[in-house]
Amino acid sequence: MLSELASAKRVAGVKQSRKAIREGRAKRVYLACDADEAITTPLAAECAAAGIPVETRCTMAQIGTACRVAVGASAAVVLG
Repeated sequence: MLSELASAKRVAGVKQSRKAIREGRAKRVYLACDADEAITTPLAAECAAAGIPVETRCTMAQIGTACRVAVGASAAVVLG
């Protein structure tokens, strides 16, 4: 699951993820299960409307590590 995120072209963070979703560049979205729902719920709704698969079984720390950022990330997108 996270191996795809670690090896593929990706963006991390809510703003960059939202931009990729709206531009139609998102292939799969990872939302942290321990992130604030006020942040992740709107992103999940955008993904559902666009038909983009969402993974929610990872933590902020796991997503941050997979994206090679020094801090946790609430969201990340694999670009298609």
